Order: sequence, then C-alpha cells, then structure tokens
Amino acid sequence: MASRFQPRRPSPGRFSPARFSPRPVQAPQRPPPPPAAMVDAILRHHDVSVDQGGQRSLLRLSDRALREPQVIAALGGDARRAANVAILWNERESEIIRVLEGADVRVAA
Repeated sequence: MASRFQPRRPSPGRFSPARFSPRPVQAPQRPPPPPAAMVDAILRHHDVSVDQGGQRSLLRLSDRALREPQVIAALGGDARRAANVAILWNERESEIIRVLEGADVRVAA
C-alpha cells in the first residue's frame, strides 16, 4: 500500500552548505596539575586535617605552616599556590584519593 504523504524535501536555499559553515571548537584550557614536590610537601608538613568521613581526610597547609622555614624550603616559589591545594587522603589504604586545587579548598576546610 502506497503512502498518501510525500516525504519532505528541503527547499534549495534553506539548507545550503554555505549557510552552515563549521567553526573550530576550542577546548577549555586547564591549568597544569600541582607538581609532585608540592604534593609531597603538603603530605609531609600538613597541619590541618579535616575528617571527611569514611576514613578520609582533607589535608592542607595553614597560613602559619606556610611561613615556616622548612616548608618554604620544600615548596620554593610555589608557596602561594600551595595555599590553595588540598589532598583528599584515604587513611585505611594510606593513599591519595584526589588532589584539589582552587579557591574552594579554603571553604571546604
């Protein structure tokens, strides 16, 4: 049995390829992750530990710890960046779950 309706056909000027030209898509730029030396310094010298439940803790450096000479020596020029870095730590497995960086780290702790 034949259909009574005809399929739609686009009009010649409506969907011309020149009208819909592709544009390049720009991926969002992410900052590089914190260096391993910074993560190591936070693990060694952290003085703020906030319990997150489930045997997990959020480790970070306080402003007081960032002024100590051994912390400054371990961080070098990255002391300002280290103020915004925190490490989510698994107490049971003694391993890093995630390294967090940003202004929201201070609010979380």
